[in-house]
Amino acid sequence: MRLDRLPISVLRHRYVPGGWDVLAFLLVFVFFIYCAQAAHGLTGSLAGLQATPISLDPSALIGYSARTALRMVVAMLASLAFTFTYATLCAKSPRAEVILVPLLDFLQSVPIFGFSFLTLFFLQLTPGRVAGAELSAVFLIFTSQAWNMAFSFYHSLRSIPDEMVEAARNFQLSPWMRFWRLEVPFAMPALIWNMMMSMSGGWFFLVVSEAITVGHTTVLLPGVGSYIALAIEHKNLAAIGWAIAAMFIVILAFDQLVFRPLNASADWFRLEQEAGFTANHSWALTMMRRSRLLRLMSAAFAALLHSGIRPVAKWGAAARPPSSAWRSRGVDYAWYATLILIGVAAVWRIAVFVLGEVQPAEIGRVFLYGIFTMLRVAVLIALASLIWVPVGVWVGLRPRVASVVQPIAQFLAAFPQNLFYPFVVSAIVVFKLVPDIWLSPLMILGTQWYILFNVIVGASAIAPDLRYAGENLGVRGWLWWRRIALPAVFPFYVTGAITASGGSWNASVNAEVAEWGTETVRAHGLGAYIADATAAGDFQRNILGIMVLSLLVVTLNRVFWRPLYARAERKFRIS
Repeated sequence: MRLDRLPISVLRHRYVPGGWDVLAFLLVFVFFIYCAQAAHGLTGSLAGLQATPISLDPSALIGYSARTALRMVVAMLASLAFTFTYATLCAKSPRAEVILVPLLDFLQSVPIFGFSFLTLFFLQLTPGRVAGAELSAVFLIFTSQAWNMAFSFYHSLRSIPDEMVEAARNFQLSPWMRFWRLEVPFAMPALIWNMMMSMSGGWFFLVVSEAITVGHTTVLLPGVGSYIALAIEHKNLAAIGWAIAAMFIVILAFDQLVFRPLNASADWFRLEQEAGFTANHSWALTMMRRSRLLRLMSAAFAALLHSGIRPVAKWGAAARPPSSAWRSRGVDYAWYATLILIGVAAVWRIAVFVLGEVQPAEIGRVFLYGIFTMLRVAVLIALASLIWVPVGVWVGLRPRVASVVQPIAQFLAAFPQNLFYPFVVSAIVVFKLVPDIWLSPLMILGTQWYILFNVIVGASAIAPDLRYAGENLGVRGWLWWRRIALPAVFPFYVTGAITASGGSWNASVNAEVAEWGTETVRAHGLGAYIADATAAGDFQRNILGIMVLSLLVVTLNRVFWRPLYARAERKFRIS
């Protein structure tokens, strides 16, 4: 058809950019310009960076917030790549699961200080340049994001209903197509909520991530975390207030531009939807759908994902010969024996290194500190569960309320515990309180929200038919909680509680020692032991504390949390 014969309205609709196209172009243009400028700064020298001290001027927070936000985005993309590979391998390979799932438990329990030894590795990649310090900061933020997302995706893959797996098999989907057509969409609602929590976890440990320590030298990268650390050191409450405001603005921007569109789009991936169901709305998602530029980019990305993919030919299932089964069992035994040998060798090397400096009596005292910290974590998780499970169920059953609660919970979860030091330390000193008790709530401040977010996801996934059946049968009160609500959210709660428990152990390193200017208060516990060893540069005691902490967390997960989740998983699959 000739263009001169088309109506003006049609030409304008097809070829003239609209308001959404202009807005999308501006956002994409600004993002790429900023990435280019940030990449240019990576070539600068560390000496020049150290010669420019962090400023407490509120206007400096504009640039600091942008630098911190970019590190968060890069770490989140790396966490997604890790999640899609690591968690998928755990869920699909029984041999890999034997080592990868306990390793994930171990990595989740290692405090962020435990990964600081890799700082030297990143700095040596680009000697004397800022790029190495930036890579180190991104990696430390990654360690506060990836484990939670990987656990969520792994548990979702394990919970896919059998009828959906059978449908994918009948459609002869290849493993690649099954991953993008079934597994990722099924896991999307829970994964998005855990991505929000992971982003908040990055904010929670931001002070540690942006202060790169090598020996007795500390490199402060420009960012909100460094700004907060300097404000605490100078006891500047006004600067802390400006930092809180900057955090709120950046978290709100992430919520509007990233998480709210993702959450709105994930509504269409839910298994059960009521008649007349209305998905969450997001202006950013509307912009992405109506902008020709972003539609073109998404179409190119989709074509890239599906290029060269063909359905797998369906072959009849052939019986495995007995010799093949024996060979498979022999490979399993050899694999387990190899893992045991590697574990024994690693433990032996660590024991020789630690015992060269630490006496056996001190090791017993460290285990006692671990018991103190474990009791704090157990009490705090129990209290948080009593509060947030009912709240999460109530919010999850009301999508409009959940859309309001989402950014508020994100902000509260991202609130670094260091910002409470002025009030906690001052109260303990003035009123002569017991640090062993009153420092404990700092451990759960950022991790309790894992329980809330996962319970919200579980409650929102309750089938409408089940809820209507309960209403028609008059099921109310405690009977409704015992027969409908709690069984439905139980697998999601266990996932959140496992992550909250590991995060609380991790947060104990900062929570059991609080500083405000020259005042320092500390509790008796494993976190304080690790913090003191790290500050003194005592590698033997630092490794000892981290190994004891990880051993306690992994044992607790294996003995208590994993059997609990296996039971919840069986009930979920049956229902």
